[in-house]
Amino acid sequence: MSLVVVGSMAFDAIETPFGKSDKIVGGAGTYIAWCASNFTPVKQISVVGGDFPQEELDALTNRNVSLEGVQIKKDEKTFFWSGRYHMDMNTRDTLDTQLNVLADFKPVVPESYQDCEFLMLGNLVPAVQSSVIKQLKKRPKLIVMDTMNFWMEIAMDDLKETISMVDVLMVNDSEARQLSGDYSLVRAAATIMNMGPKYVIIKKGEHGALLFHGNQVFFAPALPLEEVFDPTGAGDTFAGGFIGHLAKTEDISFENMKTAIIVGSAMASYCVERFGTERLRQITKPDIDARLAEFVQLVNFDIALV
Repeated sequence: MSLVVVGSMAFDAIETPFGKSDKIVGGAGTYIAWCASNFTPVKQISVVGGDFPQEELDALTNRNVSLEGVQIKKDEKTFFWSGRYHMDMNTRDTLDTQLNVLADFKPVVPESYQDCEFLMLGNLVPAVQSSVIKQLKKRPKLIVMDTMNFWMEIAMDDLKETISMVDVLMVNDSEARQLSGDYSLVRAAATIMNMGPKYVIIKKGEHGALLFHGNQVFFAPALPLEEVFDPTGAGDTFAGGFIGHLAKTEDISFENMKTAIIVGSAMASYCVERFGTERLRQITKPDIDARLAEFVQLVNFDIALV
């Protein structure tokens, strides 16, 4: 069940109503790898500068994350993003973005990654995402893609081409509406599926996530949390839990994807409890099982129809 993850490994500086962090390790690929490695080995594709800490790379290696596909450009700097969240924690202002090594990133798929059965394309330039698909000699069993509104604004043609090549597309609700041009999420999902993906996942932050496949729809709630410190990597962690479960079970049925969405939601609920990847580094299998049990209780009910 070889899982290949493509995504940024970066530095973030984050400010929320509950605190702020100095420069910490982040990036979509980092969150996905930390999360998915709870379920299956990961083969990582990314790029970092010479300033990226060796101990962070070693920590991922110790988690059974292969870094053969991670380029280290010793004379350049790692991608950096800084942002400030509003009180609702759903909206944020970007304070600074420094592309650095990501500006001209050309991923190379190592020969040892060619057994890829599951491919997770973290949020990146669409042309970079599609270049990885094109480098694989055999199509994976499942290709999952995450993207964002920024690419819809500056690279829509490339984005649509990449979307046509994948099996599952992940977007949030506002991005689904922007991509489809339709306010109704049901119609938006149908429009997006006509672009190529067989499945569409629409993330709704603290209000859960929707899974669409043909005429089938599944809704997964988000766990109500007393405190949310940092939502930065929540969507990436959700993706890591989703693809990690599918790769572990090697079952890509709609029913198992429903379970994978719950797993993703459970992992994301841990991620937001601390800044950056801190909480993801601490959780154990018993922690994950306990959180999944909370989700079962959250949505389990019996009703008597009279």
